[in-house]
Amino acid sequence: MHTNRLINETSPYLLQHAHNPVDWYPWGDEAFAKAKAEGKLVLVSIGYSACHWCHVMEHESFEDEDIAGIMNDYFVCIKVDREERPDVDQVYMDAVQIISGRGGWPLNCFTLPDTRPIYGATYFPKDNWKQLLINLHTLYINEREKVLEFVTDLEKGLVSIAKIPAIATTEAKPDFKALEEFSGKMVEIFDMAYGGYNYSPKFPMPNNYEYLLYYAYVLKKSGKEEQAKSIDAHINLTLEKMALGGIYDQVEGGFARYSTDSIWKAPHFEKMLYDNGQLMSLYSHGYMVAPQKLYKDVVYGIHNFIAKRLTSAENGFYCALDADSEGKEGKYYVWTKEELEELIGSDFSLFAPYYSITNEDVWEDDTYILFSKKNDEAFCAEQNISLAELEEKKVKWLKILAERRSKRIAPGLDDKILASWNGLMLKGYIDAFKALKEPEFLTMAIKNATFISQKMMRNDGLLYRNYKNGKVSITGFLDDYALVAQAFVALYEVTFDETWLALSEKLVQYAIAHFYDKEKYLFYYTSDEQQAVVARKAETTDNVIPASNSAMALVLNALGHIMAKEEYVAIADKMLRVVKNNMSNYPQGYTNWGILALHQYCNFYEVAIAGRQAVMFRDKLNAVYMPNKVLLGAETKSNLELLKPKLVGERTLIYVCENKTCKMPVSSAPEAVALIERVV
Repeated sequence: MHTNRLINETSPYLLQHAHNPVDWYPWGDEAFAKAKAEGKLVLVSIGYSACHWCHVMEHESFEDEDIAGIMNDYFVCIKVDREERPDVDQVYMDAVQIISGRGGWPLNCFTLPDTRPIYGATYFPKDNWKQLLINLHTLYINEREKVLEFVTDLEKGLVSIAKIPAIATTEAKPDFKALEEFSGKMVEIFDMAYGGYNYSPKFPMPNNYEYLLYYAYVLKKSGKEEQAKSIDAHINLTLEKMALGGIYDQVEGGFARYSTDSIWKAPHFEKMLYDNGQLMSLYSHGYMVAPQKLYKDVVYGIHNFIAKRLTSAENGFYCALDADSEGKEGKYYVWTKEELEELIGSDFSLFAPYYSITNEDVWEDDTYILFSKKNDEAFCAEQNISLAELEEKKVKWLKILAERRSKRIAPGLDDKILASWNGLMLKGYIDAFKALKEPEFLTMAIKNATFISQKMMRNDGLLYRNYKNGKVSITGFLDDYALVAQAFVALYEVTFDETWLALSEKLVQYAIAHFYDKEKYLFYYTSDEQQAVVARKAETTDNVIPASNSAMALVLNALGHIMAKEEYVAIADKMLRVVKNNMSNYPQGYTNWGILALHQYCNFYEVAIAGRQAVMFRDKLNAVYMPNKVLLGAETKSNLELLKPKLVGERTLIYVCENKTCKMPVSSAPEAVALIERVV
């Protein structure tokens, strides 16, 4: 058996390739020094452990002795886990998109020994890959000047992409007309039948729906009930269809990364931590606005999946479950009709229409993905049974299926722990606790936050990106700082433990010192202590994970209001001004910025609770969907400027404040909510 240098790595993705005949190097100076010494091009091949087409290309090409021989003779070959090194992935993804107009994984980019890219694309079938290797090597040997000329032009394109736009000249806060136009462009592409947007594949995009929930809230509080009703209806349709669809694992809970079709039926089966963390938050907020049992069930389902499959003994959260098992995508998750008939028995005549086991719904190889076309109320009316009877049967059915599935070979686990993704899952648990008051959710959150603070943070505020087998090896990128700091602020709001505020501020101060450009008003993705690849980039566009800059802006805004530090709010304001001219061009890519814009448009409140009943009032206020506020409080003492003068006497009082100016205090949660009713 072959063994290459990747055998010494901790990344599950790199270890998957450790026995390829390709002489893989991990990302680092050694590989580029070898390429320079031997006059070779470098292949940077990027993927992740749960990537189906990465597995296909490995099997077809990287495990083939002939192909590996060509790769070893002509190139220095580097394998990169995109989840560990998103900085590397960002730059070469930009290059491939400039070259080919499309991107994806596996991402294969060929570079000079100085890291500058010359050509790249995604998946190649074996014969095409072999021909490409030969052609590029021949071109580099025979026409090097032409190659260098192309590299120079491509580098200019990459530098241009990385360039930070100029700040908008106006300091005026967002107006409703701009927000209405921004939101209207999203409405134009709604799928009114199945939710989401009117194209496929369909990604959940939870941040888009967090924005829409907030926008609908503003519409309702502004007297625009009809507009709000339309937005709410689309949100509820989307949340329902996703929860009933095959993208949600009906047996074990948790969401797959995306649906390959337009009806949420057929998932790309990998299950990622970052999706499930954000979707736990979204369904919790959805439950606050419209308390449907389905939303609550989904939150508990995500919890069951995370607790069972993605939680380490040290209380860190693992990255993902693979799409494949036994070499086949989705094999762990799908069922044959015969198998289901055997397992469900006499109930199959009811089970089959509920979970779409019909001839028209067969998936691949005579297998079925469990999904429902109707919600429980509609199904029960059609079948003339009660909701209680259906619920009892579902519990029994799913227990039987889970037991059978436990005997199957499970998909591979990516057991590395990433700071940013843990931040998203941590916040998911906090939001779920706010909505449902499940003590286990808060316990999970505190244990995870403690793990991050003790195992992945230094005393000076430096945060590590990765953790595996008791070791950290990669210093954090901006998303790590922003998303963990955001989760720590949220944890403070449900515990009033100022330790979490202090840790959040420590992360933010480190980021300001090492990532922030004080002249251009944005944060770079890499710190000034990390080596940038080709160009140092500032990430501003929200995707399936919010942009690191938009997340940092929201943290700064929250910390600034809670800790009465105007300098933090001022940085967030300037950050929004840098990107606001781009927002209306592509609203789906700026919804986290849209949340900050709504904060600025609305009256944004600091709600301070002082007194011995602070915890009781805190929990009542946290259970109400009010996105235009931060919550702070203490029972007897506090270091926070807004609280210190209020902690007097025996009575517990709630102060609703704007920019440190407080209204007359009230002594009940409903009275406080009433004061926050004035949104604009």
